[in-house]
Amino acid sequence: MEYITDDDKLRLETELAERLASDSVITQRIATAREMGDLKENAEYHAAREDKAMNQAKIEMIREKLATAVVTDNSSTPDGLVFIGNTVKLRDVQTEEDELYKLVGESSGRFDMEYVEVTSGSNLGQSLFKAKVGETICVDLPRGERTFEIIEIVE
Repeated sequence: MEYITDDDKLRLETELAERLASDSVITQRIATAREMGDLKENAEYHAAREDKAMNQAKIEMIREKLATAVVTDNSSTPDGLVFIGNTVKLRDVQTEEDELYKLVGESSGRFDMEYVEVTSGSNLGQSLFKAKVGETICVDLPRGERTFEIIEIVE
């Protein structure tokens, strides 16, 4: 089961609407390219067909995710318990440095925020999910094992 936030759901619904709208534009590109004649050597036709297939695959993936994902509701989460949508301050036990992480269902792909997004399916995300403030977690990351102390949940 995959958890997503309300923001994740809204972002997915927006992307789905955009992709559905662009699908008719791609279909028109295919029709226009088809009118040019010989389809075997028509690069525009083949590129448009490939774009349509990729767009359709993404549409189906988004529809599947929206149909199966659970939208989280943090209103009934106990205080001090990390859940999807929470931003937490973690202290690296080895370096004593603090950093903000937000537990998300799906990454927005943005890197200009004051926190680092951590998906619930990642090693760090799984360690954070339902952990408590004050707890120490040990996580196997690509650069090796790291230990963090959960300092606080930032609203």
